[in-house]
Amino acid sequence: MQRIIKNNEVVDETWHLLPKDATLDGITNCDDLIVPLALWREHAHVLKARDGGLGVWLDAEEEAEEIGDDVQHFQVIALNFPAFTDGRNYSNARLLRDRYGYKGELRAIGDVLRDQLFYLHRCGFDAYALRADKDPYEALESLKDFSVTYQAATDEPLPLFRRR
Repeated sequence: MQRIIKNNEVVDETWHLLPKDATLDGITNCDDLIVPLALWREHAHVLKARDGGLGVWLDAEEEAEEIGDDVQHFQVIALNFPAFTDGRNYSNARLLRDRYGYKGELRAIGDVLRDQLFYLHRCGFDAYALRADKDPYEALESLKDFSVTYQAATDEPLPLFRRR
């Protein structure tokens, strides 16, 4: 079972992340699922009627605006980082939190590394599924790498000069 970082703790993963080419076939009514955006678009009415928890995941080329009006239906929104150098989902995270008011779990998935966690947190992420070869306990420490931030962000809306 994969372990993830969630709310500053290492916990067991309990959600099932469906692959990009998933269909409704084989989906049980009670599992907690994170479905790809394409499956949500095509079968939102069926997915909302299920008993299990519901989440959606966006790939880096997909935009937060595509689910902006639907965020209230999701307990988890996962944003995929296909490469650690691909920062597009940092922007999607800010939009989901600041523009669309998403209050649920915002999870980073894919090629997620220790060095990214502090900055992901500043953009609104509160859960991280690290790359399989990385230790979540070691990565958890990176959330304390910096004690002071200068710029405003989702986690601190006031810049340093306004906090004095």
